[in-house]
Amino acid sequence: MNWKDKVVFLTGASSGIGEALAIALAEKGATLGLLARREDLLNSLAEKCESVGGKARTFSCDVVDEQGVKAAVESLQNEFGKIDLLICNAGIGGAKHAKDLTSADVRKVIEVNLMGAVNAVTAVLPKMLEQKSGHLVAISSLAGFRGLPRSASYTASKGAMTNFFESVRLDVQSLGVSVTIIQPGFIKTPLTSGRENKMPFIMELEDSIPYFIRAIEKKKKFSAFPWQLATFVRLGRIFPAWLYDKIAEGRNYRE
Repeated sequence: MNWKDKVVFLTGASSGIGEALAIALAEKGATLGLLARREDLLNSLAEKCESVGGKARTFSCDVVDEQGVKAAVESLQNEFGKIDLLICNAGIGGAKHAKDLTSADVRKVIEVNLMGAVNAVTAVLPKMLEQKSGHLVAISSLAGFRGLPRSASYTASKGAMTNFFESVRLDVQSLGVSVTIIQPGFIKTPLTSGRENKMPFIMELEDSIPYFIRAIEKKKKFSAFPWQLATFVRLGRIFPAWLYDKIAEGRNYRE
């Protein structure tokens, strides 16, 4: 795939998967619109991207700010004439027992993980449909397949994100716009650092990036990895509730 003429809008760009993806795509020559809240980290990332051969523009904005996201998208489109690829990566965790949950806790995770992606999609999609080309990518999670202990808000947000993008795909794939849903397992990032419990099949960040790139370049509809954990999680979808509860209850990978 020739990335040198591709314009990419990436949310959640300042650290973790977003930062690593930005640098990997810059090395391939892509033009990047980097959106995140932390301006200092964005500026540092933009310098790294340009030092390895890419172009980068930064937008300090929270993905929950619908108008801010829209303005960033319009700025990138006005400068380069198009956006070829949207990567919705912005996300936060949430690890609380149900007895400790508040509406505010759940709302915050849903707003960032789901509505942040919705804000980005609704900003870029009209132009993609107009030009009859484009690619939407959701960085979802294997945690979106079924509920997990102490993860009500997170699994709800990722399950909803997956279903949102799949529904969008059914609407737009015949109109020239591709949709890829990527569902990674545990990856060593700031989101998983500091957890006391062992996370099965956890991947090093640098080892995971080729999986993301491959899924995007091949325009896969779904990509789930690592295969060992993805296989188990997929099987879990067909387990009857009593069996799933017996296996999953009490297992806590989020603290």
